Amino acid sequence: MTRARELDGGANASERGGRLRPSGALAVAGVRPHKSKGQNFLVQPRVADRIVEAAEIASGDDVIEIGPGLGILSERIAERPVRRMTLIELDQRLASQLTERFAADARVVVINRDFLALAPQDFPVFAPHDALVRGVYEIPHDAPLRVVANLPFNVAAAILERLCAMQARIARMVLMFQREVAERIRSRTGAGNYGALSVYTAMYWEIEGHFRVAAGSFHPRPKVDAEVLTFAPRRPMPFAPREEGGVLATVRAAFSAPRKTLRNAVGRALALEPGALEDLFKRAVIDPAARAATLTVGDFVRLARALKLDSQTVDDRDA
Repeated sequence: MTRARELDGGANASERGGRLRPSGALAVAGVRPHKSKGQNFLVQPRVADRIVEAAEIASGDDVIEIGPGLGILSERIAERPVRRMTLIELDQRLASQLTERFAADARVVVINRDFLALAPQDFPVFAPHDALVRGVYEIPHDAPLRVVANLPFNVAAAILERLCAMQARIARMVLMFQREVAERIRSRTGAGNYGALSVYTAMYWEIEGHFRVAAGSFHPRPKVDAEVLTFAPRRPMPFAPREEGGVLATVRAAFSAPRKTLRNAVGRALALEPGALEDLFKRAVIDPAARAATLTVGDFVRLARALKLDSQTVDDRDA
């Protein structure tokens, strides 16, 4: 049995529809799953096939996979006509296995780093970080970029936030989250779980599809199910670049006390006088007695404009 078959459960695993057996692959890599790292490895081939299908990878696309782990998604992505595939894996032993596994495929670059340690300015250029990476890898600005990931549950929201900073370069994302988090991300105005994460995501992305993944599809088995979301970039953006910081600050202020009225939550968070607040809400055509969960993305943008908050103003406040 070859190393690739050993790690991926056999070349015909998808055709059999059988569940992969990761224990042997993890033993080969010398890896024990760590709850603190959110390591729950996908072992269901049919789910992996569905995720890669949802990415709609076309000829000439660049693909970033975050947290490839044992490579169940990587193998399927590599079968597509990608221009370049970048695997970002935090675990050094798994990264080494992936480097060996795809050594003969010049399209594949493995980066042994924490994705959250890569600043937005590190994209589209990846400089060599360690012995696993040779040379400089550039993603041309005109190359469609797709992101695929089975995200660690404990840092999934933080990774999504970082991806928002790359939104202008991304054509499509297919990401897996803990089901409860996914439901919050795609929640609509007025729903019980609609919150800052829902608004923040909706400012940057359209959710084009979702499907549930049972806990039994992972090793080790988590206590909760997962959900896969398909994201398309929102075009055009609902605010100008200079307004971004102000809109985000307005969302944070409104949800700083979600059970309180907007008048109280925003006024307290931004230290605004009650008299001035009434005029600002009137200008934004928003009821100050409403609560944050009743506002749409457009409402938050209007409120930020009425508050005259922009990125520079927010930077000055934080200074």
